[in-house]
Amino acid sequence: MNKQIDPYSLIKPRRKITAISAILLPFNEHGSIDWEGFTAHVLRTAASGLIPAVNMDTGYVNLIDDATRNAVLQHTRQALDGRAFVAGAFVADSPGSPWNPEEYKTQIEHITHNGGTPVIFQSYGLTAQHELDIISSYEALAQECDAFIAFELGTMFAPFGRIYSLETWAALMAIPRCRGAKHSSLDRDLEWRRLALRNVKRPDFKIYTGNDLAIDMVIYGSDYLLGLSTFAPDMFAKRDRLWEKGSPDFYRINDLLQYLGFFSFRAPVPAYKHSAAQFLKLRGWLKHDSPHPAAPHRPQKDVTILREILSRLKVLDGEIA
Repeated sequence: MNKQIDPYSLIKPRRKITAISAILLPFNEHGSIDWEGFTAHVLRTAASGLIPAVNMDTGYVNLIDDATRNAVLQHTRQALDGRAFVAGAFVADSPGSPWNPEEYKTQIEHITHNGGTPVIFQSYGLTAQHELDIISSYEALAQECDAFIAFELGTMFAPFGRIYSLETWAALMAIPRCRGAKHSSLDRDLEWRRLALRNVKRPDFKIYTGNDLAIDMVIYGSDYLLGLSTFAPDMFAKRDRLWEKGSPDFYRINDLLQYLGFFSFRAPVPAYKHSAAQFLKLRGWLKHDSPHPAAPHRPQKDVTILREILSRLKVLDGEIA
């Protein structure tokens, strides 16, 4: 798979896109969680046709404790009442930590008990292993649930991240209970290579793009699990329907959403969560636009640009059936 990839050969027109949207965990101005705003956004996302993903990076999974993660799962289960959702199985460790299967099993149990599908976050203990041992680790975790989603991310997102080799991807796809994997390298070529491999090895395996700077990866056969979609699940859903219909209006919405992505995911990238809160408040969907107290902030002047983007989206929404 080292030969050059022809991306045009991967394009899949009129395809139904599987959409998963990472839910923002919103905060009140004094640092407490806005549970009402969270629940409403979970319901809004599901009503748009996107599958909610909780306890992901967009939900500050690395900044909240186990009790809060469990509360998120409980609120999600109660809100969705049996409808599908996914959730991050996150294990906090540090450089040099050993592989900790028992803690992963605990996190998976919490998620499945509440009716969700686990997304297996990487950790220092997982990614420090030899790649053959990494596959053995995923195979062991597969025994703890009926289905799971793997997750690889570059170190620009988290210091414990690791982008696997294509050989490891082939081995991941050979695990029947691994139904897909989120790919967050921000590198189109790496994602195209995974798509080409998937098309040969296991066509039903889902590759969820995590590239908020290239959300058009869906035209090549990627599905998505994005943080950007939490800004506008309704517009992402509309965009996806337009691709399935074969409408060129897909590109009009996609381009404007990508503009929102470029602006919101600029450095420092983790501050996109504050941008999301600002945008959702502008939409009237949140009462406050505060991020987690320990998270990076965006300047208040950003609201002027976000308001302009929202205005353009509203106009476009009215123009496109």
